Amino acid sequence: MLEQYRVQINYKPRRQQLLNALLALATGILTLIYPNFLYLIAAGYLVALGLLFMAFRIPAALAAIPVIAGVIIFIFPELIPITFAAFLGLFGFMLLFGFQFAVVGIITLVIAILILMNPDSVAYLIAAFLLIYAVSNLIRYYRARAG
Repeated sequence: MLEQYRVQINYKPRRQQLLNALLALATGILTLIYPNFLYLIAAGYLVALGLLFMAFRIPAALAAIPVIAGVIIFIFPELIPITFAAFLGLFGFMLLFGFQFAVVGIITLVIAILILMNPDSVAYLIAAFLLIYAVSNLIRYYRARAG
């Protein structure tokens, strides 16, 4: 038996895009400046992202994913590459199929694979993801505002 699920998301996309972009931009810059504190920065970002999802009434199952990943990173810092790569994999598929952000979704999946292949560069790969994600959200925000 085939069951289909549909997630309906009701939120204010412009305000969420701006807050999401600013959070990712600040976290990406902090990651580049302080790569030794990656576990605190990454865990804080993921928990803040989950809370942001909850504030904009994204379904609890989707909002719980970054919070759980953030808690795992905070408790087990040595699992940053695996945990963040798993989060990026899920997030990449959500962007690709759920929100129709194909280019950013593919880039996210590629960065997840790169993190697994080269865990020593996890801080720079996470920073690259965050900065790309922030810039793409800012571009979409300003396009929607102008149009």
